[in-house]
Amino acid sequence: MRAGVVVAAHPGVEQLAVRAEESGLDSFWVYDTPMVHGDPFVALSLCARATRRIRLGIGVTSPALRSAPAAASAFASLNALAPGRIICGVGTGNTARRTLGMQPTRAAELEDFVAALQDLCAGRPAAYREGDRAGDIRFLHTGAHVNTTDPIEFVVAALRGPKAAAVAGRRGTGLISFGLLDPAAWRALHAARRDASAREPGPSGDSYLITALHVLDEDEDPAGDAARDATGHLVMSLLAFAADTPGVADHLGPDEREAVRRLLHRRGTTATAPDRYTRLYPGYLCRIAPRDRDLILPSLMHALTLVGTRDDLRARITALEQAGVDELLIQPVIDPPTEMTRLALLLA
Repeated sequence: MRAGVVVAAHPGVEQLAVRAEESGLDSFWVYDTPMVHGDPFVALSLCARATRRIRLGIGVTSPALRSAPAAASAFASLNALAPGRIICGVGTGNTARRTLGMQPTRAAELEDFVAALQDLCAGRPAAYREGDRAGDIRFLHTGAHVNTTDPIEFVVAALRGPKAAAVAGRRGTGLISFGLLDPAAWRALHAARRDASAREPGPSGDSYLITALHVLDEDEDPAGDAARDATGHLVMSLLAFAADTPGVADHLGPDEREAVRRLLHRRGTTATAPDRYTRLYPGYLCRIAPRDRDLILPSLMHALTLVGTRDDLRARITALEQAGVDELLIQPVIDPPTEMTRLALLLA
């Protein structure tokens, strides 16, 4: 299985991209979460200048965050800096929208957005609408301005639901998911993509899995502080989502629901407070505070992240590869250069 890394956009991110390339990793991604992290296109432009081989991805943008022409211009501009190395991840904006106190977009809008980006980034005209006004748009200047010649890879973000996977099938794109370590769930996503593409045949792209990784030392506690610190940001992302979305919390077990309750209390908000997002999402997908370690339940660590001995981890990764996952992406938050090296060695 291939390996890559995803990080929050911040000053100096290009240095991590260079280390990832030197470690032999295949891709380097940044999140697109306005008001929480830095701008991903600024970050990846720096990475494009600093690297030569590694593929560079946005994971993920959304029609609820950017218009199609603005997003296409950004991706085609990146493609001019790093020809043929750009990955465009697109989703409904679930987290990025919730951190603004807004709802994600619908699958139909997502599909229209993907179609427009695919056309525009390939130099073709695309349909564009604002309110009652509609027409075709295209790049009016290419050449040195943007690159519409070298291909851009497209992936659609999907969790367990089939709608986004069906969009990927109809548009012939890859898939990307967050913390989805269940091989059966991946097989279901791939089946939904195949079913959709069978009606409109086209190529299918690769599948990417974002998670966190901690390789246990001999006799190390799998639920110890080191493991919780390395994986806690993934677990906290689910707890924050559940705290922000009571319907999600209802599907959790009693221990997990209690962790959600404690998180809300600790942040001084409630599941129905109109400004709860201002309390739940500061520090999102960053290293957790020591006082929050008790919220990082072993059950959620196992469900969302990879913690174990080298043999245990290789067995889980092999099962995911057999389910169709092509590339494993980790988000390192403790010591990124060391964690990237461990990932490369684990999958060597």
